[in-house]
Amino acid sequence: MPEHPLKIYEDLDPKLLDLVNNTRDLALADGALPRKIKLLIAMVLDAVHGASDGVQSLAREAIKAGATREEIAEVLRVAQYICGVGCVYTAARALKDVLK
Repeated sequence: MPEHPLKIYEDLDPKLLDLVNNTRDLALADGALPRKIKLLIAMVLDAVHGASDGVQSLAREAIKAGATREEIAEVLRVAQYICGVGCVYTAARALKDVLK
């Protein structure tokens, strides 16, 4: 597994890292929307922003949370409809190893 992208903050600014982690935990916790759906939303937001590493990581987490290949494909259809084809290319690069 690759090194966590924010690992440098463990020494540089652990308070900032705690803030980021606490915010992530709050945002992705089960609530009115299940964690799986929140992870899929986060995944497509990363795709829209061109963050292929984030797409890959969030897709893996979503699958662990119960997301299917079909659900991943459908949220990417919505992202493409609203944001354009660029997110589809980002997701394709990110998902080629995840969805083998």
